[in-house]
Amino acid sequence: MATPNLFLSVLMLSVILLVIPTSCKKCTNSQTELSSHTLRYHLLYSSTINESSYSSYFPLIKKPSVRVGFSLYRRSSSRRRALYQKDKEEKVLELKPFSLHKVRLDEDSDYGRAQKTNLEYLLSLDVDRLGWSFRKTAGVYAYGEPYGGWESKDCELRGHFVGHYLSATALMWASTHDESLWNKMNSVIDALYECQQKLDSGYLSAFPSELFDRFEAVKPVWAPYYTIHKIMAGLLDQYTLAGNKKALEMVKWMATYFYNRVQNVIRKYTIERHWTSLNEETGGMNDILYSLYTLTGDQRHLELAQLFDKPCFLGLLAMKADSLSNFHANTHIPIVIGSEKGYEVTQDSLLKEISVFFMETINSSHAYITGGTSAGEFWTDPKRLGSTLGTENQESCTSYNMLKVARNLFLWTKSEVYAGYFERSLINGVLSIQRGTEPGVMIYMLPLGRGKSKSRSYHGWGTPEKSFWCCYGTGIESFSKLGESIYFQVNGASRSLYVTQFIPSTLTWDAAKLIVKLKVLPLHSWDPYLQITLEFFSLEVDGARSLLQSTVNIRMPSWTSASNSRGMLNDENIFLPEPGNFLRITRTWEPGDKLNMVLPVRLQTEPIKDDRPEYASVMGILFGPYVLAGMSTGDWDLSVDNLELSNWITPVPEYFSSQLITLYHMREDNPMSEDWVLVHDGNMVYLGPGPKEGTDEAARATFRVRVINQTSEEEKRHDMDLVGRLVSLEAFDQPDLLVAHTDEDKKTVFMKGSSSPNELNTVFLVHQGLDGRNDTISFESLSARGCFLWAPRIEDPEVKMHCHNATALVDGASSSFVARKGVSQYDALSFIAKGAERSYLLSPIMGYKDESYTVFFNVTYSGLDQVANA
Repeated sequence: MATPNLFLSVLMLSVILLVIPTSCKKCTNSQTELSSHTLRYHLLYSSTINESSYSSYFPLIKKPSVRVGFSLYRRSSSRRRALYQKDKEEKVLELKPFSLHKVRLDEDSDYGRAQKTNLEYLLSLDVDRLGWSFRKTAGVYAYGEPYGGWESKDCELRGHFVGHYLSATALMWASTHDESLWNKMNSVIDALYECQQKLDSGYLSAFPSELFDRFEAVKPVWAPYYTIHKIMAGLLDQYTLAGNKKALEMVKWMATYFYNRVQNVIRKYTIERHWTSLNEETGGMNDILYSLYTLTGDQRHLELAQLFDKPCFLGLLAMKADSLSNFHANTHIPIVIGSEKGYEVTQDSLLKEISVFFMETINSSHAYITGGTSAGEFWTDPKRLGSTLGTENQESCTSYNMLKVARNLFLWTKSEVYAGYFERSLINGVLSIQRGTEPGVMIYMLPLGRGKSKSRSYHGWGTPEKSFWCCYGTGIESFSKLGESIYFQVNGASRSLYVTQFIPSTLTWDAAKLIVKLKVLPLHSWDPYLQITLEFFSLEVDGARSLLQSTVNIRMPSWTSASNSRGMLNDENIFLPEPGNFLRITRTWEPGDKLNMVLPVRLQTEPIKDDRPEYASVMGILFGPYVLAGMSTGDWDLSVDNLELSNWITPVPEYFSSQLITLYHMREDNPMSEDWVLVHDGNMVYLGPGPKEGTDEAARATFRVRVINQTSEEEKRHDMDLVGRLVSLEAFDQPDLLVAHTDEDKKTVFMKGSSSPNELNTVFLVHQGLDGRNDTISFESLSARGCFLWAPRIEDPEVKMHCHNATALVDGASSSFVARKGVSQYDALSFIAKGAERSYLLSPIMGYKDESYTVFFNVTYSGLDQVANA
């Protein structure tokens, strides 16, 4: 009978200790709010919080009745001290990634634009300001001033972003080979090298080692190992991705320093004391040390990695127990990632089982429709997400780390399930956190509550130089490696390719001597088919071409359907497998070969993960992998009379975009001014200042012109020539909400819900502007002839009806507007969800900026009520 190894022994003991009745979990300080980065920053830097109140957030740590001595660790670990061998690690990998430098994103795609925006931000950051706190700590002259936020000179987490910056620049350089970035990242390495040499102990950080004294004494401190992990990971990425040998020596010296520190704690106290200290967040220390071990074969690196495995947490997962509630999510996901690397290094199958169970648990009970997880940085009770919806959902760091978990599982299994999760989380959890193409403007959390906004949350949008949250660090990494998981090659069969993500890009496939170009036509709601083309070109080596038999496997995503799917290789039709599988083609690919796939994209609803009856009708809406959010300031009720989605969710036709206008008002006191626009608030119509694109104000200042009695062909050819036409003005953000006026006094202008544009008080005849200008128009009521939409002055912004002779210029400027292209525009993936009380404009959550939106809807089926009553 085999003797249990260290890891299994530790896990079993940890579970025994955890089931001892206690008032709170002993495995983590997450039962206290202090584990929250948000609150901790507030507590440490608020003038109203003193040290005693800060300390009160820490739980009293009771010593368990069973103690584990260092000698047990030494005896057990000796059985696992076999020399690392690369071929053994690769045995667990079904697939291998391509180098980032072999993949080039299409610059005109969403991904290419996101990458470029991130590159601009990385290049904008100043080396001296990044290294300021490192220099100050090392006693080296510090130039200029440090950055603000979490990189400020008094923040205990300072230096963490610099570590992320090293990783991000290495990833971005591998992706682009940008020369300016090469010079900048090497300058950062040189600055940190100087600091480490000055300290002459191996220690390297932006804060003094005293923080580790507090960590080891289990005293209040803000996650020093979290920051060390980022620095070590950044240095290792600089070596593995950019070949900087100095960086490798630096990280090895750091590992030696911290190995000695941890051993000293164990000798002075016990290994139990070390585990207790791990209740403070340590990032992915186990991950980086396992990775370092694969490069060095140094047994100390393996031993130290195992000491950061946090067995009390992994033990619960090993026992297949969902005890995630109240754990700080981003403290513990990196530990699972590290254990995944541990599996690859040691081939301990228990570590694989832990990862599989963890992923299944998150997906079944703790993940939102976006693929993201956590509320206010924590996990809640399983299948209780309905009451967590608000502004502080889905910490961006958790999305970054869950993508790593899923990617590793896909490398081991080739399962489409993990590739599908990766796709959904990448689209909705990563692409959603940038504010358009504004460099260095990102969010911390992704709000998922009713009527929420990315700009109106605790953190809102960050700034390029004053935020530097944890999610800024993971954000710049995410946007630097968008090409990392599109293509994989089969381990041991490098001429077998897997295409898993539909991201426009080009792959240099050396083993097959091919260049593969992946084209993905823009997807539209009105044409729900994803059109994919793989085009093959010969890769010439030394002027010679070599044609080799190779295999291409293309993912058939679970969100498509077999019916209406089409495949064609050159001029021949090919059979496509069922969704959830891979299309496999083996042949000698020749230059000019084209593989085309047309995949229908399905609309579907997905219930929120909450098994309480009161949340049974709460669900989100997906178009393929895209989460659709409805423009809403808080409404979420959708009463429909048919179960068939196509009856109440309809695409926004392409030609609707040409019907969007914003009406600029021609002020009497300054006829040339166009700063004020017609706006609605859902009830009334008034004048407001010209809005910024991407805001609620922009959406409310945009109207769709619905021309009465147009043929379908005329509607599609709409050219904004409105004079002489009968029209209704529909709110952009609330479809079927029309500008109207009262029938009684013919004066009050308001917004009226109507599915028909033919009610007389919502219909206007468009005239040439009453101010006599050629570029203005005026709106006369069809039911009250001679009465026009009228906005007399800014001091009285409410829009009214004013009756006067249509041919006179009296008050003409107050009734004249310039129609320009709508400040807001439909997304290509826009839909309208028609409810009994109101309709919603649906668009991908990734495209929202400051607009208010609702992700989950309370969908009730009135048709079922009618059946029940019958």
